[in-house]
Amino acid sequence: MTLEDFKQNFNNQITDELALFFEINDELGFENYSQGFGLYEDDKSGISTWSEDEAFLDQLMPFAQANGSGSMYVLWNNESGKSLNELPVVVFGDEGGQHVIAKNIFEFMQLLTFDTEISVDHEEAYFYKDEEDYEESENLQEYIDWLKENFNLDPIQETESIIKNAQEKYKAAFDQWVAHFCPEAYN
Repeated sequence: MTLEDFKQNFNNQITDELALFFEINDELGFENYSQGFGLYEDDKSGISTWSEDEAFLDQLMPFAQANGSGSMYVLWNNESGKSLNELPVVVFGDEGGQHVIAKNIFEFMQLLTFDTEISVDHEEAYFYKDEEDYEESENLQEYIDWLKENFNLDPIQETESIIKNAQEKYKAAFDQWVAHFCPEAYN
């Protein structure tokens, strides 16, 4: 995948920060710095299984694999005029459930430092790390160093506060919006 391919996820627009994110993903490798995670080029075929309504598809920008079973990370364009960097990040689960997990791309990049796949069901999305079975991703430290050097962001030791704050800010609006297109998910 080239940067031009990746830009297509965002209607051929990209911020400098997302371009840097693409570069580090390309350098460190798919699933090599955060378990189950990797940026990809998306044609909206996966997200269209939730709804084919153009108003739904126009406001969602899938950009990454969330886990090894097919969940995806998506930017939700909830407010025109916002930079891509300011849009909330939502996870759509491969077996159902969709949840706001970060208020913006920077909080999302910090979540990746936890280095575990996200679990998604109808009720919640969460990261769980069993310290006894955990093996650090091969290039995690390089990613952590990159995050600090480029954005002055530190790795996190827990994910709950980022998810909770994002939910407090966006959950009600997102749930109301997505229920319009996917009512079966809310019955």
